[in-house]
Amino acid sequence: MQAYLEISKVGIEFNTESGKFRALQDVNLKIEQGEFISLIGHSGCGKSTVLNILAGLYEATEGGIILDGKEVNAPSPDRAVVFQNHALLPWLSVYENVELAVKQVFKGHKTRAEMREWIDYNLALVHIAHAKDKRPHEISGGMKQRVGIARCLAMQPKVLLMDEPFGALDALTRAHLQNSLMEIHADLGTTVVMITHDVDEAVLLSDRIVMMSNGPAATVGEILPVTLPRPRDRLALAEDPDFVHTRQQVLQFLYDKHKFTGAVAA
Repeated sequence: MQAYLEISKVGIEFNTESGKFRALQDVNLKIEQGEFISLIGHSGCGKSTVLNILAGLYEATEGGIILDGKEVNAPSPDRAVVFQNHALLPWLSVYENVELAVKQVFKGHKTRAEMREWIDYNLALVHIAHAKDKRPHEISGGMKQRVGIARCLAMQPKVLLMDEPFGALDALTRAHLQNSLMEIHADLGTTVVMITHDVDEAVLLSDRIVMMSNGPAATVGEILPVTLPRPRDRLALAEDPDFVHTRQQVLQFLYDKHKFTGAVAA
């Protein structure tokens, strides 16, 4: 039976001044609908390249990706990307930044009233409705990222792709947004593929953690199921033996790869 999202034998080469560079080799991964998957590994292991192929921004040299029975070969609203940089248009309000995406996806399918209601719903979902009339320069970094998440969710994507979405935020803001993301995932059942360098974040949020081998020719090294029951409370998990054991397994994988290559960990 075919998975909801399947990465099959994906490899990619880039032309460089010194010749061809093989970034990925024989990457295989099956993801079920509603799963939360984290990609983790050292810098240069191809995490962002995998995400860009999923988003349709890069074309694989070999292999391919199937999402809900259709080949992925170009960007599409069914795969929305939350970047580390919020990428908001500075001259538009919070509401208008989300509205822009909604109009592109739903023009001709929703009435103006339905679109307004849908935008308000998604702003409320990420707890940013109170700031909907503000411009990006008037809100904090964490609030900007909430807007970016709302904009993506408002597109009703089949898969939410997240490229280190909380990497530039302070620890407290990051924790609040992780909690919000867990709530959203529980409420909507969205399929999520997220890149992170944070081991605790990966264990807290994920159903499975995909650990990438070091590049060049990076591939899937190990896949670690996270069996912690949901909903998850970060404080309660801090001393939970299953959390600690899962965290240790990820750290061991990263340490072994670091030791093998002599590379500096990200």
